[in-house]
Amino acid sequence: MSDDHDADAISAYNKQFIKTPNIDRIAKEGMKFNKAFVGNSICSPARATLLTGQHSHKNGVKDNRTKFDSSKTTIAHLLHDAGYQTSIIGKWHLHSYPVGFDYWRVLPGMGQYFDTRMITMNGDTITEKGYSAEALTADAINWLENRDKNKPFAFFFHHKAPHRNFVPALKYLEEYHTKTFPEPATLYTDTTGRGSAWRMQTMNILLDMRLSGDLKIDPAYLKDIPELKPDAEDVATYNAIMKRMSPDQRQRFEEIYAERGKIIRDKKPKGNELMKYKYQWYMQDYLACIASIDESVGVLLNYLDKNNLSNNTAVIYTSDQGFYLGENGWFDKRFAYDVSMGTPLLIKWPGHIKAGSVSNQLVQNIDFAPTILDIAGGKIPDWMQGISLKTLLTGTKKVLDRKYLYYHYYEYVRDHTVIPHLAVRGEHYKLIYFYTVNEWELYDLKSDPNEQKNLINNMAYAKTVFELKKELINLRNQYDDHEPAGELH
Repeated sequence: MSDDHDADAISAYNKQFIKTPNIDRIAKEGMKFNKAFVGNSICSPARATLLTGQHSHKNGVKDNRTKFDSSKTTIAHLLHDAGYQTSIIGKWHLHSYPVGFDYWRVLPGMGQYFDTRMITMNGDTITEKGYSAEALTADAINWLENRDKNKPFAFFFHHKAPHRNFVPALKYLEEYHTKTFPEPATLYTDTTGRGSAWRMQTMNILLDMRLSGDLKIDPAYLKDIPELKPDAEDVATYNAIMKRMSPDQRQRFEEIYAERGKIIRDKKPKGNELMKYKYQWYMQDYLACIASIDESVGVLLNYLDKNNLSNNTAVIYTSDQGFYLGENGWFDKRFAYDVSMGTPLLIKWPGHIKAGSVSNQLVQNIDFAPTILDIAGGKIPDWMQGISLKTLLTGTKKVLDRKYLYYHYYEYVRDHTVIPHLAVRGEHYKLIYFYTVNEWELYDLKSDPNEQKNLINNMAYAKTVFELKKELINLRNQYDDHEPAGELH
C-alpha cells in the first residue's frame, strides 16, 4: 500500500504521466480493478478499514486524529489464527502501536522522506539513513530473509510516498524535473455557481499549494514578492526538509529548485500562468516519488521470483485512496468524487487469477480484509462489513450482488476544509449529501464522468434522486451508521 497514489499515476491505468513497469507487472500477471473505491478518502481511516474490513464509524477511526483502539481484533490476529506469521513495515499512522502482528517496524506519523525515524517492536525510535523508500525496502527484504521459512506469511508493506510534502530521491528528481505533463481539462475550471463544498475547499493548486512548503522553492527567491512571501511555517518546513538531506544531495536539490525560484523571482507569474508552473512542478515531484515506489515493487517481486515464492504468493497493490492531479485545479483527496474516492487495486495470484484480467465491478476497501482472509483460507468474521472478492479473482463469478457503495467523510480541518458528507455510488449515478450545510449533489457518471454538472435540481432526475436517497438510507441502516442523526431530507 502506498500513500495518496492515484491510479492515473500507474501506467497500467494511464500511460500519460509515468511508466511503472513493476507495478504494471502485477496487472499483467493478474487482475486490474477499474472501479475500486474507498469509504472515507483519508489516510488513517483507510488504514483502519484495511485492518478491520469495517467502515470508519465501526472501526472508530473517522479522521486522521483519532487513535485506533488496539484492543480490537484485526486481520493480523485472524491471519495468525489461520497459521500465518504476520508482519507490517512502513506507514502505520494510527496513533497506537500495532497489535496482533508477529513483527512490526513502523513510521511515526507520516514519516520523513530522508533519514526517517522508525519505531521498532521494543518501542525504541531509531533513524534509518537515506531515502525512505529504499530504507523501507531494505527492511522488507530483511524481514523476508529472516522469517520462519517453515510457515506461510502475510506481509503488509506500506510506503510513505507519495504523500506531501513531495520529496523524491535525487536520481528521480534529476529525471523528472525537466519533463512536461499534460494538463487536465478542468485545471482552470471556474467554480462559480458551484455548491458550498466547492467554494469552501482549500485544496486549489494555485491558491493553496505552498511554493516553499510544498514545492521546495527557497524562501529567498520569494521574500520580495509580497503576494508570494512565505510565512514562518513555510520557511520552517522548507528548512526542515532540506536539513534531512546529506550536504552533497542538498546542494543538488537546491540547484534544481533554484530553477523554479528564478522563474518566480524574474517572471512574477500570476493567475493561470502561475497555476501552469505550479502544476508542472507538483507533477514532477509527485511522479518522481512514485518512481521510487515502482523500483521498490520490482525489488520485492524479484525477491519472490529468486526464492521460488512467486507461484504460491498472492501480491496486492493498492493505495489508501486516490489523489487529485490537477482535476478541478485541485490536489489532495477527501471528496466522494471518483478521483479521490477511487483507488488503484491490482492483484496477482498465479494459478488462480487469469493473467491480464480486468474487473469493472464496484469494489471497496472494506473488501480488502475479507479477500485476504479468503485467499489465506481463514474464516471471515460476521462483523466485517466487506465481502470477499475471491470469486471475482478466480473467475467463478463475474458480477457481485452488491450494486451500490457507501461513503462517509467526517474530517473538517483547516488544511483543506472539505465539508463532511455522505454518498452512494452506483454504476450510473452518484448522490452526495453535504449534511452540515444541507446540500445535495447528483451526477450522471455515464455522461459526466468528471462530475462537473450537478443535476440535483433537474426535475428530469427527480425519480433517480428519490431512489438514490432510499438507497443511501438503506445502506446507512445496513452498515449501522447513525451519523448524522435523523432523517435525510
